[in-house]
Amino acid sequence: MARLLRRNRKRLVSEINVVPYIDVMLVLLVIFMVTAPMLTPGVPIELPEASTEPLPIDTDEEPLVISMNGQGELFINVGGDGSTPVTLGVMKDRVMKVLAAKPGTSVQLRGDEGLDYGTVMEVMGTLQGVGVTSIGLVAETP
Repeated sequence: MARLLRRNRKRLVSEINVVPYIDVMLVLLVIFMVTAPMLTPGVPIELPEASTEPLPIDTDEEPLVISMNGQGELFINVGGDGSTPVTLGVMKDRVMKVLAAKPGTSVQLRGDEGLDYGTVMEVMGTLQGVGVTSIGLVAETP
């Protein structure tokens, strides 16, 4: 009689149900995929449009990015938070330190489309005087 009672009794499931964990992970993945493009740090700049194809970027080296807003203020992504304006002299010192540590580092200039051309040329001349051999201008593709 005891055997009959044991057969009718349901066995307990001792496995962990992983479906809810997978659901949570997929939701987190979607959230990160949606928010990742919005996390671009820096100063809000309206880049000019260019009709050329973008150049391939060497992902092994992080370029030095110098941003200039419409008022001509300089921002650099080295030696600070990147959102504090720096003078031309401070920018020059920081670029020299980067070039001393990593010779051949490329520099990218992000200039607001309303920026005076003379300001851009002054910064490019300073960079060339410091020894920068590769300067790129960042632009929006239409």
